[in-house]
Amino acid sequence: MINDGYTRRGVLATGLGAAAGSLLATGVTAAPARAGTQGNPLTLWYTRPAAAWLEALPVGCGRLGAMVFGGVATERLQLNEDSVWAGGPHDYDNPEALAALPEIRRLVWEDKWQAAQNLADRKFLGKPSEQAPYQVLGDLTLTLPGSAEFTEYRRELDLTRAVTTVTYVRDGVRHTREVFASNPDQVIVMRLAADKPGAVTFQAAFSSPQTSSGSGAGPDTIALDGISGDTQGLKGEVRFRALAKARAKGGAVRTDGGTLVVEGADEVTLLISMGSSYRSYQDVGGDPAEVAGRHLLRASGQPYEVLLRKHVRDYQRLFGRVEIDLGTSEAVALPTDERIARKQLDTDPQLAALYFQFGRYLLISCSRSPGYAANLQGIWNDSLTPAWESKYTININCEMNYWPAGPANIIECMDPLFDLIKDLSETGARTARAQYGAGGWVAHHNTDGWRGTAPVDFAFYGVWPTGGAWLCLTLWEHYLYTGDERRLREHFPLIKGSVQFFLDTLQTDPRTGCLVTNPSHSPEVGHHEDGGENVSICAGPTMDMQILRDLFGAFAEASEILGQEDEMRAKVREARARLVPNQIGHLGQIQEWQEDYRGDAALSRSRHISHLWGLFPSHQIDPRLSPELAAAARRTLELRGEAGAGWSLAWKINFWARLLDAPQAYKRLSNLLLPARTAPNMFDLHPPFQIDGNFGGTSGITEMLLQSHADQVHLLPALPAAWPAGSYHGLRARGGFEVSVEWAAGSLVRGRIRSDLGRKLTLRTAKPVTVTDRGRPVKVERPEAGVLVFDTRRGATYDVTPSP
Repeated sequence: MINDGYTRRGVLATGLGAAAGSLLATGVTAAPARAGTQGNPLTLWYTRPAAAWLEALPVGCGRLGAMVFGGVATERLQLNEDSVWAGGPHDYDNPEALAALPEIRRLVWEDKWQAAQNLADRKFLGKPSEQAPYQVLGDLTLTLPGSAEFTEYRRELDLTRAVTTVTYVRDGVRHTREVFASNPDQVIVMRLAADKPGAVTFQAAFSSPQTSSGSGAGPDTIALDGISGDTQGLKGEVRFRALAKARAKGGAVRTDGGTLVVEGADEVTLLISMGSSYRSYQDVGGDPAEVAGRHLLRASGQPYEVLLRKHVRDYQRLFGRVEIDLGTSEAVALPTDERIARKQLDTDPQLAALYFQFGRYLLISCSRSPGYAANLQGIWNDSLTPAWESKYTININCEMNYWPAGPANIIECMDPLFDLIKDLSETGARTARAQYGAGGWVAHHNTDGWRGTAPVDFAFYGVWPTGGAWLCLTLWEHYLYTGDERRLREHFPLIKGSVQFFLDTLQTDPRTGCLVTNPSHSPEVGHHEDGGENVSICAGPTMDMQILRDLFGAFAEASEILGQEDEMRAKVREARARLVPNQIGHLGQIQEWQEDYRGDAALSRSRHISHLWGLFPSHQIDPRLSPELAAAARRTLELRGEAGAGWSLAWKINFWARLLDAPQAYKRLSNLLLPARTAPNMFDLHPPFQIDGNFGGTSGITEMLLQSHADQVHLLPALPAAWPAGSYHGLRARGGFEVSVEWAAGSLVRGRIRSDLGRKLTLRTAKPVTVTDRGRPVKVERPEAGVLVFDTRRGATYDVTPSP
C-alpha cells in the first residue's frame, strides 16, 4: 500500500524490504518462511565462502572499496582506493595531429577510408596511444586459527544497511564478522565477535602486487606503503598508504613487523584506512600517510556502534528513498547464486527487484563525494592490468553508469561525474587547440586518471570526437530532474565549451550541404572492408548527429533559462538545423551512417548499437511522435540480433522499453540475469566484469515502470506480464516529480505524484484516470485518450486512481 510515510516506514528499520508485498498468480506463491533471506529479501546470501573474486561481496563508500570473501581459515579483504592509477600526470596530445587533419578530412571526402584511417593511426592518436590502467591497492588477509571443520555457515550482503555479515560455528564457537565502508568516516570497518569470551584470535597482514612494503605503525596498527605501476613508458607516481588498526575488548593486541596479532579477545573492531598522493590529474604531491592517518585517527575515537549507526544513517538517506515490489515466490528462500543459476526469472520475480536495488547499492557505494567517478568496474578491481584498463569509456560505458542516478532517486551520486567533466573540459581544451586548432573542448572515446582527451587505442576505435558532448548532456539531465538553476549556471560553461568546439570544427559535407563531424566513426563498428581491413572512419555518423542535436538543443534551452549567450544561441540553432537528420535505410533500419551502406555493414551484429542513441538515452525516436523512425529502430534491433555483452543487453532493455514493447524488454532482462551475464555476486559480466551492465539493467527496469521524456510522465509504459501485481515508491521523473505506483492484474490501482517544482504535468496512462489533491478533484485537460494535463503546486502531492 502507498501511504503518507512510505519513505520513512519501518521497512528499513525492520529489514523487511518492499519485495515482501504482492503475490503473483499462476505458479508463483509466497515463500512460507523465507528462511534463506531471514525476513529481508533485499539480501544477497550464500552458504559457503567465496572461492573466487566474482563470488566475493563488494562494499564501498565512493573513495574506498573492498571485496569481502568471508573465509573461515582465512578472510581476504581485497582493497581499492579510487585514485590509484598507473603512470603519472601526462599530456596525451599529439603535436603532429593538427597538420595531418586537413589530409585526413580530404581522404574521407574522397571515400579513401583506409588511407584516412591509416593516416589517423600514424599522426592523430595520442602519445602514448594507450591510456593508463586503474589499479588494485592490495589485500588485507586475516589468518584465523582453528579446525578445518565448520557448520551453520552463512555469508550475506544486506542492501538495506550496506553491511556484509559472515557467521559460522567452529570448534563449538559461533563466530560473526561484519564489514562495511563508511562514507561519513572514510574507513572500512570490520567487527569480529564470538559467542564465547576470549575466542577471537587472528593475525592480519597486508600484501600487494604493487611495489610496496609492510610495516608496524604502532602497537595496534600495521601499514602498507607502495607506489602505482609504470605504464606505456610512464613511471608510476601515485604513492599510497593503507593502515589497519585493531581495537579489542579483552585479550591482547600487538604488532610483529608488518603483522597485526590479536589473541584471546572477546570482540575486535578492525579499522582500515587508505590514502594516496593523488590530489588531481596534474598533482600527485599529496601525503598518503597524512590522509590515511587523519581518517584513522577520527574513526578510532568512536565506538563500533557509533560508526555503524552513522554509516547506516548516511547510506539509508539515499537508499531508503525507493522501494520496489515485483512480486515474490518460494525462490527467495534460495541462496543468491542458486537463484541466478536456475535461469528462471519468470518464477522468481523478486530477483529482478533485488537486481534493481543492487544496482542502486553499487552506485551509492562507488560514486560518492569525496571520491571520483565510477569507472569501468566502479571501484572494485583486483588487477594491475584490468580488462580495458578499467578506465572511463565514454562512448557508452561511463554514461551508462549514471543512467539510474536520476530516475532511481540517487542523483547526488552524479557529483563525482561532474567533477570528471570539469577536469576533461580543461584537458580537452588543450586537445581542441593542439589537434583541431579549435576553441572549446573535446574528449574522445576514453579517458583515465590523467584525464586524457586525445584519441587513443587505434583510429578504428578512437577517432570519435563526441564523448565530451555526450557527457555534457548528463549535466542537462541533472537540471531536467531537479530544476536546480544554481547547478545549471555552474555547469553551463562546460556545455558552452563543448558546443564551441563543434561550432569551430563541423564541416559542410560537399555532397549534401549538411554540417557533419569529420573525422569520426560510429563507435567500434566498421562500414567497409577496404584493402582487406575493416574501416570505421567516416563523416557525420548518425550517433554524432543525434548527440549534437541534443547538445545544441540543451545549450539553447539552458542559455534562455539563464539569460545568457543570445548571439551564440542563434548560431547554435542555425547549426542544429543543418545537422544530418535520422534516416531509414534499404533494410528498413535506422541508418548508422550518412550513406545507406549495403552488405556486411548494414547486417552488423556488433554489441554497439550507437545509431539508436536517438531512441535511448535520447527521445528523438519515439513511437508516439515518430512512428516510422520507431519502426525502423525496431528493425535495427532485429538485425543486430539477440547476442550481446552484458552492458549491450542492458542497453537493449532500455531500447525495447522505449519502444513500449514489454515482452521484448523483459526478454532482454531475463537474458541479462543468466549466469553468462551475471556473476554469483550479481556483478555484470561483459565478460569479464564491467559494472555498466548493472547500472544499465537498473535503468532498464525503471524504463519499464516509469518514463518521463518528451515532457510527459508515463506510468507503467512497458509493464511485463511476468509482473502482474506490484508497486514502487519514490522513483523520479523529469520535471521534478516523485512517483509511486501500485498495480494489480497488469493495471494501475493507485498512483501518487509529488511535485517538487510546481510545474505543469502531462500524465500518460493506459486507461483513463482521475486526479485528486487532498481528496478534491483536480481540474485537468484531456488532449487525447490516455493523457491528462494539469497544473501542480510546489510541494503538493496528487493521487491518481482509475476513473469509474
